[in-house]
Amino acid sequence: SPRSAFFRIGQMSNVDLDDELLDPVSARLVPYPSPLTTHPFFLWGCRPAGALDIDKFTERGGLSFSLLLWATLNSAFVLVGSAIVAFVEPVAAGSGIPQIKCFLNGVKIPHVVRLKTLVIKVSGVILSVVGGLAVGKEGPMIHSGSVIAAGISQGRSTSLKRDFKIFEYFRRDTEKRDFVSAGAAAGVSAAFGAPVGGVLFSLEEGASFWNQFLTWRIFFASMISTFTLNFVLSIYHGNIWDLSSPGLINFGRFDTETMVYTIHEIPIFIAMGVVGGILGAVFNALNYWLTMFRIRYIHRPCLQVIEAMLVAAVTATVAFVLIYSSRDCQPLQGSSVSYPLQLFCADGEYNSMAAAFFNTPEKSVVSLFHDPPGSYNPVTLGLFTLVYFFLACWTYGLTVSAGVFIPSLLIGAAWGRLFGISLSYVTGAAIWADPGKYALMGAAAQLGGIVRMTLSLTVIMMEATSNPTYGLPFLLVPCFGLYDMHIQLQSVPFLHWEAPVTSHSLTARYGGTVASIHVSQDERECTMDLSEFMNPSPYTVPQEASLPRVFKLFRALGLRHLVVVDNCNQVVGLVTRKDLARYRLGKGGLEELSLAQT
Repeated sequence: SPRSAFFRIGQMSNVDLDDELLDPVSARLVPYPSPLTTHPFFLWGCRPAGALDIDKFTERGGLSFSLLLWATLNSAFVLVGSAIVAFVEPVAAGSGIPQIKCFLNGVKIPHVVRLKTLVIKVSGVILSVVGGLAVGKEGPMIHSGSVIAAGISQGRSTSLKRDFKIFEYFRRDTEKRDFVSAGAAAGVSAAFGAPVGGVLFSLEEGASFWNQFLTWRIFFASMISTFTLNFVLSIYHGNIWDLSSPGLINFGRFDTETMVYTIHEIPIFIAMGVVGGILGAVFNALNYWLTMFRIRYIHRPCLQVIEAMLVAAVTATVAFVLIYSSRDCQPLQGSSVSYPLQLFCADGEYNSMAAAFFNTPEKSVVSLFHDPPGSYNPVTLGLFTLVYFFLACWTYGLTVSAGVFIPSLLIGAAWGRLFGISLSYVTGAAIWADPGKYALMGAAAQLGGIVRMTLSLTVIMMEATSNPTYGLPFLLVPCFGLYDMHIQLQSVPFLHWEAPVTSHSLTARYGGTVASIHVSQDERECTMDLSEFMNPSPYTVPQEASLPRVFKLFRALGLRHLVVVDNCNQVVGLVTRKDLARYRLGKGGLEELSLAQT
């Protein structure tokens, strides 16, 4: 029969075109080439009949060309994704969660909930994921949900410069914040299929002003988001009546009969939580110093785009080197890998390191959760964890639209599975037999260690795995988080839940005073009706009011300014959010921070 050899991404094979391969999913023979052995994006290079095998092809520089093409394609996608963010709408960079937290805290960040931001955010995250960066799309989904909710509540679009004359009742800051809270919860619900987790995320990470009436509103929005997603997925899968699809990210079902845990494992889960907290602290510290470097030296848009392209090229190169040097070959039969890559492995085997990098991050997480014991070599898991940890740390903070949820879960799942394999080797007991259980706990520990979520993370993981049995371990493993750190780096006047504990000695008299304004004679003759912009009954505090009391008024009422009066009810000053947010408890006591002029 005629012969031909195809060089795919990291794969070279000489086969008959009439050969048959074993389908690992259905255990039946399928003609070659088939989707099982062809990468979904590209079919690279074609050699004439009778060509040399992969080793001699490598000596001729074939793999070098593949690396160059892979790095170039990734950099091209990231170039476009980074350029539209840097030059069109910079506020669309990152996950958007820190900006939404600030907005819900009462800080107005320009353009954060505009239609143009939504378009750039969605386009940018698609290009970032296609470009092979160590990113996720969950954070941008939360930001996108918030933008949609803000636009609906106002009934008008600043980007389109159109007023649709609807929902005018909701055109107040308090109502707009409530809608944005519901949009953030709907984004979590759509991403993870976790409506309750979405409500708790909005409560724990987002909303600063909460009440019972808002709870059912947000829960209703989350349920509608889940239903809409199920309906769209049912149409996509060709079964319009099936409304039982999970969220966009499906961790699969964990069988409680085969993946049991005992009371003896609870201390181990706590130890994993400590490891996740330490790794999360290291991740945040490295990302902090990297962000400080970017603020000082990479502040021009062109430099930001170049850095993003560099990260894309380095990510492809490092992954290629790891795949090339790995000899971790696993049998195809019984594997759940969607696109197995053979590379230097024997026929009927695939390279597990290549599978970890070439599958989508979501599929890689599911594989680490559910693949049977022996599917990964400990060396492969260790190298992948180390490399992906630093790649994700370098990537978060680039001028691209990207989230950190899935990279955190993937890092934790990798070292968690390695942890389970190590326990199996050390103890030799059947209780440690399933490393997928420890991959799940490691994923929760790593995500909690980086973003410092506890309540919402527990519920999201329970809903995403459709198993409440692991509720207590999820609560135990998570441990100032990544989002709060980036808020501080941007010098935003963000008010935390409580005032600094040593601030009781400060009073409202330390706030800003009303400065003298010089008005010329001509200006005094000019008149302007500002009555519609004036508040006839503003909130006031006496100048002896303590800072914690003023702090609580700002938090509870969502104020941006507070008038300070003396004993005769005469205005003597004005306290702003920046006056309060600049104080924090440092090593030397109460310290003042410099804040951005926003």
